[in-house]
Amino acid sequence: MKLTCGIVGLPNVGKSTIFSALTKTPAAAENYPFCTIDPNIGVVDLPDERLDFMASVFQPKKKIPASVDFVDIAGLIKGASKGDGLGNQFLANIRETTVIAHVVRCFDNPDIMHVRDGSKADVPVDPESDILTINYELAQADLDTITKRQEKVTKAIRAMGKEEEKKFAHYTSAITKIKPLLQDGRSARLAELTDDEKAAIYDLHLLTVKPQLFVCNIDEDSIASGTNKYVETVKKIATEEKSEVITICGKFEADLADISDENDRKEFMESVGLKESGLTVLARQVYHLMGLRTFFTGGADECRAWTIHAGDKAPQAAGVIHTDFEKGFIKAEAYTVDDLRAYGSEAKIKEAGKYRQEGKEYVVQDGDVLFFKFNVTK
Repeated sequence: MKLTCGIVGLPNVGKSTIFSALTKTPAAAENYPFCTIDPNIGVVDLPDERLDFMASVFQPKKKIPASVDFVDIAGLIKGASKGDGLGNQFLANIRETTVIAHVVRCFDNPDIMHVRDGSKADVPVDPESDILTINYELAQADLDTITKRQEKVTKAIRAMGKEEEKKFAHYTSAITKIKPLLQDGRSARLAELTDDEKAAIYDLHLLTVKPQLFVCNIDEDSIASGTNKYVETVKKIATEEKSEVITICGKFEADLADISDENDRKEFMESVGLKESGLTVLARQVYHLMGLRTFFTGGADECRAWTIHAGDKAPQAAGVIHTDFEKGFIKAEAYTVDDLRAYGSEAKIKEAGKYRQEGKEYVVQDGDVLFFKFNVTK
């Protein structure tokens, strides 16, 4: 399932530090703009206590978690939509992602240059201005996309007349709602679109339609409270933009990523008042923003978390495991991780009458444990 989260933001806000901690893969994080030219791509395991619990019950030979693909995209600056700072290349990288994690600098450090208006200009930390800069560049890129498409639409309507105009009715109404927002430097996701209008503009792959999560990169002094004056500014903007906010201390997470022993990791997190890594929260939030859900399979050989889209039915879920499972789908035997937690074993779940038989119309729920019956005739 090729779904990715693009980590974006201005240069030197901590994107590559966070990416490196996420993936435990070296990514350039030097203190100067454009040190990351090509996008770094990493696959991040999705921590899931439910899978850990299943493994404790089944004691399998293998435990395979779900995962999220993250892309570390080089910093944007003012003028990126016009090609400044290798902007066109970076915007293309963002266009290929499913969700945007917008990293915002929410810490003071005189030793790290903050860049907003140019690759050599050191400016004060100001989350609102930073966000407006990124929003404006993405909005201008979307306006350019719409303008280019409109030329083709206009030609098609002129050539085909009223019938062709009817075909573009939902597209036209969607653009009518979106364009004023973009011209104002705001995001297209703020437009109230119908399902038909969303479908009509889908192939434009507009940058500002993508679900967005603000990632506030804070200093170590702000970990315990989870906020500071900069974070509060971001939260206010996020509310207006219908986006979510999480806080992460990139420096702390980078140090945490270097600790392999689980007990030492837990102790290190507890020392600053954390129950779980900020990166765990980030991966989980991104997963759900992508509209993804998890079902499980379990046994002595393997316990595994499988990724599906919210709303997928049982045959589609079976197809994630193998196409033959979907083609020859008969039924799914099902229970939930919570059932396993309550009763302790599949045998006890059956005794309690919680072991279910589900057919082709069953919508798989997050946390289901499934076993598929299928038959493929050759």
